[in-house]
Amino acid sequence: MEQNTKTKSTNFYVVGLNYKKADAETRGKFSLSDQAKMDLLDQAKAEGIESMMAISTCNRTELYGFAEHPFQLISLLCKHSSGTVDDFQRVAYVHKNNEAVGHMFKVGTGMDSQILGDFEIISQVKTGFLTAREKELTNNYFERLVNSVIQASKRIKNETEISTGATSVSFASVHYILNNVPDISEKNILLFGTGKIGRNTCENLVKHTKNNQITLINRTKDKAQKIAGKFNLIVKDYADLQAEIQKADVLIVATGAQNPTIDKELLNLKKPLLILDLSIPKNVNDNVLEIPGVQLVHLDQLSQMTDDTLEKRKQYVPQAMQIIEEIKEEFITWTQARKFAPTIHALKAKLEEIKENELRYQKKKIENFDEQQANIITSRIIQKITTHFANHLKDESTEVNESIEWIEKVFQLETLYNE
Repeated sequence: MEQNTKTKSTNFYVVGLNYKKADAETRGKFSLSDQAKMDLLDQAKAEGIESMMAISTCNRTELYGFAEHPFQLISLLCKHSSGTVDDFQRVAYVHKNNEAVGHMFKVGTGMDSQILGDFEIISQVKTGFLTAREKELTNNYFERLVNSVIQASKRIKNETEISTGATSVSFASVHYILNNVPDISEKNILLFGTGKIGRNTCENLVKHTKNNQITLINRTKDKAQKIAGKFNLIVKDYADLQAEIQKADVLIVATGAQNPTIDKELLNLKKPLLILDLSIPKNVNDNVLEIPGVQLVHLDQLSQMTDDTLEKRKQYVPQAMQIIEEIKEEFITWTQARKFAPTIHALKAKLEEIKENELRYQKKKIENFDEQQANIITSRIIQKITTHFANHLKDESTEVNESIEWIEKVFQLETLYNE
């Protein structure tokens, strides 16, 4: 019965913080490197925590695990990051049992992400689980839960359109180029400047266009060469800017200057040119539009595309939540059945014991006693009684732990709980 008591005092928790209440600096304090995650899991195991996993991205850090008190997990998080308990209490959250389960479903399906419908997070959940499993810090409950979350993520991706469209300006830029420039893999693309959105756009272009004619120019050439090496780009001198613009079919400006770096005086075009200005403030002078064949798209227009995408995604939330509820309910039903199954088996065994004793007694007492018939009838009665108890324990309004305790007390049962 000692194992029983231990199990009853252990709950499933998630402790963590995310972009909703914690700013980037605070999230940075609680960020866990791969090594920190390993050390944290090792310490958790040493402290007797049987199951736990960690997730840490730029938008959230969370620990999921079984503990007698959530402070066990909070303490581990603070020990292995730069965050303090005070910081944690100011911006964090703690969810318990079914609430924690619901939270993992929302996180893993992108419903809790900064960009609604983000499907990158599910790979973080998978990685977190696999690392925990390598450390022998998982159990059947955990495995079933993570598999259920993965199943929900897949179904939402396949059955709704919540992941369609561009959700970042850099991705919207690439969408725009792919939709407006035919045969993009054959065209000359020039990136002027090394601003973050420009770099991300460049990375996405390399990935999605299979174009190996992307040229980078920056005032500081060694900075350009560092970035070029990462993305396999051609680097040209700042002095070659005008000549390279003449060759370009697409010009991406990400210079981050306070005044325009491109104007019509610089353009001496021999063919049409699409210009994307990904700078704030604008780094391309509107006077370029006076030149025939020039098309100019600014960051604001691309941002509008991403806003429209996110608005469209919101309409699929009810459908996604319905899928989550369906799979979550299946999981919770499984956990409840798993929780009370030992009690139902023990109850059935107890009733069988009573039946056997009674049949033996009646066999001695009654002449021509039909033992076979009596056995069939009593077995059916036992089946009906145990089904009634099982249905009671399955009911959502039932306090399962209290009911199990009551059944065990009344029938003097001894059961061993798994995990």
